[in-house]
Amino acid sequence: MVEDGGEEALLDTQSAEECLLCAQELVPAALEKARKAKGFPGRWRMIVSKLEQIPSRLSDLSSHPFFLKNALCKEQLQAVSRTLGDAITLADLCVKEKYGGKLQMQSDLHALSAKLDLNLRDCGLLIKTGVLGEATLPVTVKNPSEESESGNHCNLRELLARLQIGHLEAKHRALDSLVEVMKDDEKNVLSVLGRSNISALVQLLTATSPRIREKTVTVICSLAESGSCENWLVSEGVLPPLIRLIESGSTVGKEKATISLQRLSMSAETARSIVGHGGVRPLIEICCNGESVSQAAAAGTLKNLSAVPEVRQNLTDEGIVKVMINLLDCGILLGSKEYAAECLQNLTASNDNLRRSVIAEGGIRSLLAYLDGPLPQESAVGALRNLVGLVSMEVLISFSFFPRLVHVLKSGSLGAQQAAASAICKVCCSTEMKKLVGESGCIPLLVKLLEAKTNGAREVAAQALSSLVGLSQNCREVKRDEKSVPNLVQLLDPSPQNTAKKYAVSCLGSLSSSKKCKKLMISYGAIGYLKKLSDMEIPGAKKLLERLERGKLRSLFSRQ
Repeated sequence: MVEDGGEEALLDTQSAEECLLCAQELVPAALEKARKAKGFPGRWRMIVSKLEQIPSRLSDLSSHPFFLKNALCKEQLQAVSRTLGDAITLADLCVKEKYGGKLQMQSDLHALSAKLDLNLRDCGLLIKTGVLGEATLPVTVKNPSEESESGNHCNLRELLARLQIGHLEAKHRALDSLVEVMKDDEKNVLSVLGRSNISALVQLLTATSPRIREKTVTVICSLAESGSCENWLVSEGVLPPLIRLIESGSTVGKEKATISLQRLSMSAETARSIVGHGGVRPLIEICCNGESVSQAAAAGTLKNLSAVPEVRQNLTDEGIVKVMINLLDCGILLGSKEYAAECLQNLTASNDNLRRSVIAEGGIRSLLAYLDGPLPQESAVGALRNLVGLVSMEVLISFSFFPRLVHVLKSGSLGAQQAAASAICKVCCSTEMKKLVGESGCIPLLVKLLEAKTNGAREVAAQALSSLVGLSQNCREVKRDEKSVPNLVQLLDPSPQNTAKKYAVSCLGSLSSSKKCKKLMISYGAIGYLKKLSDMEIPGAKKLLERLERGKLRSLFSRQ
């Protein structure tokens, strides 16, 4: 056949024009032989019809203005010549009826037909991809063994085109080069990447070779993490093969596939697609049995899925609640625990059945234990806030709920402190609960939270205090705090951005029974604020204003 070593060497020394002339000369010879071939008439008719299409493809290539300047053209012409040589050889055997056996010849003809399909497709792609007319900076290929495929320097677009053109092993070599290039020049690769290149990579995810799949998912993981082509990846069908890799890929393949899904699942639409393609069960398996990085990425993906309300029941049906609670207790990395807490927060956001499921699986205990760390996280406090309304006071006491809230208010992030104050608002539904919160030491910390930088934190701190001061012993503690009155008066600001003002009015109204507190309110300018709030009909503002103005008048008369 033409793939003889001597003929290969001869082809490599030819110029592009010589390769074109060789292919053009072989076409009529191949057609003549194929039309005379004996036996297998159906297969030979199909081969003839494909051979007849080759001249137009050769014409398309040769008429391109950059035909002589691109290595891919020459390589493609060489591939066509080899296929034409195979056609002539097989046709000769059939004409002379000297082939070894029918089954072998049927197999050879099938392979020839596939090569012709590949040649026709690749010639078309070479024009379609635009690689012939593009010029980019050359990229050094560091592995010397790949010089014959892409040279010491190759054009980036040419390299990407090689992912689509040629046989699987050629694509594998191109993939090796691309992995190397991505390590050093990812930005440049992303700048020239096209949708057809994405499609070619996605197709390589299902290659029979595990090595090709692993290298391909490594590139796709980089693309997903870059944030520049998520839509293309999803629209080209990347989700099902990624999920299959999570199920049965190598350790590296599973890790890269899971990280890819974590990034892609940030879109709600993609999250729904992952669930629809059966991705939940493999992700849960990784959470239970995976390596540390894969486990964290799987937990992060499930957290993203749980943010979509309509799929939460699907997740629960697959046993996600127990798995996330187990991650809170035993997760390998801190990131796994954090994602698990966020997932539980999402699951318990609006569904009492899911809340009861988390409580029944021991979620309260695990979430509270997770808060014992030096930097308690907002997600765990948020999940607890969602659950406390369905738990008895006795259970909360037995789990040391209130001392842990104090720990959060002292040491947590601002978001965690805000969630803790919100949890206090939810539990203060009885006198006994308000007493427990007050005795736990939360009040001074809530007063301090009134100074927070965010409006949301200030509002929920004021709301918690307005609930607590209804109990006299709590009210006395708030009065004793030197910062309580000035902080609350600041929250009387009438601007629309300040949503804490109604709770500040309520708190100050409870404190106004104290002459000292009333004087402080007046001295910090509460009357001016309250006049504006009265005009805005904020509940309690007018009544508090009247109290302060009466107190101010009495103070004036007493001085006279």
